[in-house]
Amino acid sequence: MPVTYWSYLKLDELLSLQKPLSDGPEHDEMLFIVIHQVYELWFKEVLHELDHLQHLLTTNDTPRAQHTLKRILTILKTLVAQIDVLETMTPLEFLAFRDRLEQGSGFQSAQFRELEFALGRKDPRAVERYPEGSATRRRLEARFRQPTLWDAFLRYLEANGYRVQEDVNERDVTLPIVPSPSTQKVLIQVYRTNPVVAGVCERLVDLDEGFQEWRYRHVKMVERTIGDKPGTGGSTGADYLRSTISRPAFPDLWAIRTAF
Repeated sequence: MPVTYWSYLKLDELLSLQKPLSDGPEHDEMLFIVIHQVYELWFKEVLHELDHLQHLLTTNDTPRAQHTLKRILTILKTLVAQIDVLETMTPLEFLAFRDRLEQGSGFQSAQFRELEFALGRKDPRAVERYPEGSATRRRLEARFRQPTLWDAFLRYLEANGYRVQEDVNERDVTLPIVPSPSTQKVLIQVYRTNPVVAGVCERLVDLDEGFQEWRYRHVKMVERTIGDKPGTGGSTGADYLRSTISRPAFPDLWAIRTAF
């Protein structure tokens, strides 16, 4: 049987996955499901691109790394724009089916935890939230042990002739990224001597800022929808989300701004 648009995209399966649980069902539950399923598809693509970007940085392929960064940044803009669609749902429209979510929550998105790990925001408690031995936990454990995008970037700096101190370059990749004065000195030198590598630095800042922007818009969307009510998955809702804002993934790239 020849491949068609419908069969290639497996649209029979894809379009059968939106199953509202509310009575009726409530009109806006379909929007809620579709938006969050699309988010998970984009998370899958961003993880795919981040893995590719790490490879390109470690092999010192600047042009393709820049291209991949541009793609990721464009996807991030799409992720932020989707919040505009979700915000067309009023608090009363959401409350009409919210109880059907029971303990289900975006807080439980394993792919978003993978994104955080890939960007260096590692917390073992995020792994422990998933059942031991489950496929999801195994995937998170593997991502937790892997080098981050920042570690690939440090290799990239060395490939371009910038020596990063051994204690930074050989750091424990399961620990969160912490500011490094020695790395900041290297980065200042990069900005003053190598506009090509500095351009990669700036795209990483764009990436970091893009994720912070998504977090901010997500917080405001939650605030306008449920106020300060607890989240359905056991989190403190907007209060928890607010705590994640303005925590940069690449602190050294922000710290050097005062040195110029």
